[in-house]
Amino acid sequence: MIRFENVSVTYEGAAAPTLRNVDLTVPEGELVLLVGPSGVGKSSLLGAVSGLVPHFTGGTLTGRVTVGGRDTRTHKPRELADLVGTVGQDPLAHFVTDTVEDELAYGMESLGLAPAVMRRRVEETLDLLGLAELRDRPIATLSGGQQQRVAIGSVLTPHPRVLVLDEPTSALDPSAAEDVLAVLQRLVHDLGTTVLMAEHRLERVVQYADQVLLLPDGRMGPPAEIMAVSPVHPPVVALGRLAGWDPLPLTVRDARRRAAALRDRLADRAPEPPRHLAGRHLPEGGGTEVTGPSGAGGPSRAGLLGRGSGRRSPFRRARTAPAEDTAPGPLVDVRALAVRRGRVEALRRIDLQVRAGETVALMGRNGAGKSTLLHTLVGTIAPTSGTVRVAGRTPHTTDPRTLIRQVGLVPQEPRDLLYAETVAAECAAADADAGAAPGTCRALVAALLPGVTNTTHPRDLSEGQRLALALSVVLTGRPPLLLLDEPTRGLDYAAKARLVAHLRTLAAAGHATVLATHDVELAAELADRVVIVAGGEVVADGPTAEVVVSSPAFSPQVAKILAPRPWLTVDQVEAAL
Repeated sequence: MIRFENVSVTYEGAAAPTLRNVDLTVPEGELVLLVGPSGVGKSSLLGAVSGLVPHFTGGTLTGRVTVGGRDTRTHKPRELADLVGTVGQDPLAHFVTDTVEDELAYGMESLGLAPAVMRRRVEETLDLLGLAELRDRPIATLSGGQQQRVAIGSVLTPHPRVLVLDEPTSALDPSAAEDVLAVLQRLVHDLGTTVLMAEHRLERVVQYADQVLLLPDGRMGPPAEIMAVSPVHPPVVALGRLAGWDPLPLTVRDARRRAAALRDRLADRAPEPPRHLAGRHLPEGGGTEVTGPSGAGGPSRAGLLGRGSGRRSPFRRARTAPAEDTAPGPLVDVRALAVRRGRVEALRRIDLQVRAGETVALMGRNGAGKSTLLHTLVGTIAPTSGTVRVAGRTPHTTDPRTLIRQVGLVPQEPRDLLYAETVAAECAAADADAGAAPGTCRALVAALLPGVTNTTHPRDLSEGQRLALALSVVLTGRPPLLLLDEPTRGLDYAAKARLVAHLRTLAAAGHATVLATHDVELAAELADRVVIVAGGEVVADGPTAEVVVSSPAFSPQVAKILAPRPWLTVDQVEAAL
């Protein structure tokens, strides 16, 4: 179905090809998973299948790519649209209509399908992806995960023979990700659809793959064979390597069947606390389960762009050094918070306290209100009722030049923070904004994102690389409170480990972090507390081990394998052994 013949891709100004001498064949009706570190060319390989590379992206493609017998050198993306469906890393760039139902129908309209066929396929896709309740919603009002499901649905409705997916589960909660992957597996097995997918969260997808393609090596083979040599692998594989299991398990079920001896070895031992918590007493969490009516009225925008920050994003640093937190009590104090956005009651009577040095993970299904809570803490959304205090201030009424010394937000879309033409210019602006020594931001970029040159344009970075750059921009100011919205989206395991190490250093220095994430492995590795939000309410708040071990949806792989004992990470097991 897909054939690469000695394909190389080189972009203008690049010192070396992004892809080099790729030669492979993807049979019809198989799911092939692309793995490899960030920036090795996974998105370029996917783009070469859909024709976006080089017709849309520019650059030079040598060799030959054929899809269903069509040569992508002579067939532009629109001439492949009936054959190939593509979802990129940024679903917002994918949409061409305003509402969910219209977006699902648009691709079929472009192909001239009959109205009765279109109606049936839209209904099927709404049900398959759990979008029926959102059918009339404006796409702009959806959460990032909901938008990602709509983007996937819009390419499913035309029934293409090939699906090209770039990080399709990166913004989805664990349950929604399982639903989407089950749909993809059904298409592969029942309809013979060919799926080529790049994904960093291998713990979610590797068990569904028929073959795995490892880049930059270009080696393709069965998942267990490739995982045995791959530098990027999920926790279940890392645990299998540590325990010496052969062949390596790819699923929690297979690992549990082999884990009896390992559980016996760990029976008289207890997990050590994460390294940044060792020897430190944790304050009690302040969240509780609360129900009740919310206040009436709509939210008001804080209007940060109109209040003295010029053309800069409201999340960029003010030109001043961060102030010390002198407010007594918790750094974050939220009481009975309610937020209504139009017809949607996004938050209901939220109570949350976060103290200096604490790392709190906000978890919950897509659309639960996690991002709304973060934006309330940074002042871009005003409460409908209740109170929000950050470092003793009310965010939405505080001058952003004052508030920004205390709190920094990295939103889901890192491009909101990036406006310069090069990485070097972006870092220089971040240093100036934060009043930091020249080179501070560039040093963070080098630590989180090694190998990126000063002259690289931010738009030429992968989604994960852009996120690392945006994180560096915000971390330059060392804000006492750091808010991260899906901070590992697009990051490989090595990049995630570098991020965890830096956040642990900040926590040890007294900085608080609140991160909204669907990455259960990140929460297990980093968070002191997990707060689960459902339907705009806090339904669980407690120490990470207590909350995630008791939750099938939010439990990491190691916890599932070694249950009922509260082991969360491979590092904990390795230290105990």
